[in-house]
Amino acid sequence: METLETSQASIKSTSAQFDNTSFDKAVMSTYGRYALALERGQGCRVWDTQGREYLDFVAGIATCTLGHAHPAMVEAVTRQIQKLHHVSNLYYIPEQGELAKWLVKHSCADRVFFCNSGAEANEAAIKLARKYAHTVLKIDRPIILTAESSFHGRTLATITATAQPKYQKHFDPLVPGFHYVPYNDISAIESAIGELDEGDYGVAAILIEPLQGEGGVRPGDVSYFRKLRQICNETGVLLIFDEVQVGMGRSGKLWGYEHLGVEPDIFTSAKGLGGGIPIGAMLAKKFCDVFQAGEHASTYGGNPFVTGVALSVCETIEKENILANVQVRGEQLRAGLKQIAAKYPQLISDIRGWGLINGMELHENIELTSNDVVNAAIQEGLLLVPAGPKVVRFVPPLIVTEAEINQALAKLESAIAKLN
Repeated sequence: METLETSQASIKSTSAQFDNTSFDKAVMSTYGRYALALERGQGCRVWDTQGREYLDFVAGIATCTLGHAHPAMVEAVTRQIQKLHHVSNLYYIPEQGELAKWLVKHSCADRVFFCNSGAEANEAAIKLARKYAHTVLKIDRPIILTAESSFHGRTLATITATAQPKYQKHFDPLVPGFHYVPYNDISAIESAIGELDEGDYGVAAILIEPLQGEGGVRPGDVSYFRKLRQICNETGVLLIFDEVQVGMGRSGKLWGYEHLGVEPDIFTSAKGLGGGIPIGAMLAKKFCDVFQAGEHASTYGGNPFVTGVALSVCETIEKENILANVQVRGEQLRAGLKQIAAKYPQLISDIRGWGLINGMELHENIELTSNDVVNAAIQEGLLLVPAGPKVVRFVPPLIVTEAEINQALAKLESAIAKLN
C-alpha cells in the first residue's frame, strides 16, 4: 500500500524536470515569481523540484495556518471528499452550518456568509454596507471610507477600496463611492465625514484593517480604533474590519479586533480560515444583516468540502492551544529580529507586528529593498515575502516551533551579512 512518503517520492521523481519556460508560455504573466518551483511540504518546511529544503515563513502569504500536510487537515480532506464535496446552496449544507456556528460562538458576529476568497468577502461587505445605507440610513449615494496603504483585494470594487495607486493603474474607470484617509489619523476621519455628508451623499461605512498587512505590517492604534467605534456609534456609520490576513489566530488572538478593545459591525475572513483550502467569509451582527434571498450568492461558497476542512482547522486551533504558541513564538521572533536590527542599524529601521505577522522595515534612504532581502534569504533556505518595497514580512505557519524560529533567524542574519 502506498504511503504518504512513497507518494511524495514518486511526485518528486516525476516533477524534477520542471521547465519554467514552458510554464510561462502557458500561464499568464500576472505574477512576478521567484525562481523556484515548490512541490511538497511538511509542517513548516517545503521542498522544491530539485529536492532543496526551505523553511517556509510565507505560509501561502499568511494562509497555511497549520503548515503543510497537517494530520487534521489530511484526515478532514480525505473524509469529506469521500463523503460529499459540492452540492451548491440550493440545499442546506450541514458542514456549513457547523462552521458558521463555530465562528459565531468565537466572535462578536451573529451571522456568516461564505464565499471563496478575501476579495469576495470584502465585496460582500461592501454590498451589505451599501444596502444598509439605502434601506436603513436612507443615503442615496453611500460613501465608504478606506485607509491609505490598505489592501482589500483584486476585484474592481476591492482595488478601488485599496488606496494604493499601483494596484489601480490601467483599470479605470474605478467603482465610485470610496474615499481615502490616512491610517491611524482620527482627525482625517472626522473631517471626511463632515465634508462628505452633504446632499444625496453620505458616509455609510468605514472599511479598515486592524493591522495593515500589504501596507507594511502596521498595527492599528488602540486610541484610534476606539475613537472610530465611538464615531460609528454616534453617527450610525458601519464599522467594517478586514481581518483576511490578521484574523484566525495569526495575531496571537483569534481576531485582530481583540487587540484594539472594540467590536466591528461587520468583518471579513479568508486566508487562514481554511488553512490553505480556498474559503472566505463575511461575518455581521444581526442588526446590519439586511441581505434577503437572491441578493448575494456564491456557487462554491460554503460547500461541504471547504467548510468541513475549515472546521477542522478551527477545531485544531482550539484543541491544540495554538494561540498560546503564536503568542510565545511571536515574542521570540520579534526579539530575535530586534537583535539583528541592532547589529545592522544602517540597514534596518524598525521591527513591528502582532503574534506571527511581523515586519522588518529597511531604511528609506538606502538602495537595499525588501525584495533583495527575500532573494538573499531564499539562497539560505528561508522563504519570506515583501510587504511593500521596504518591509520584509514574516508569516510562518502558526505551529512553528522554537527551534524553527531560531533557524530562521540564523538564516536571515546570514543573508543580511552577505548583503551588507
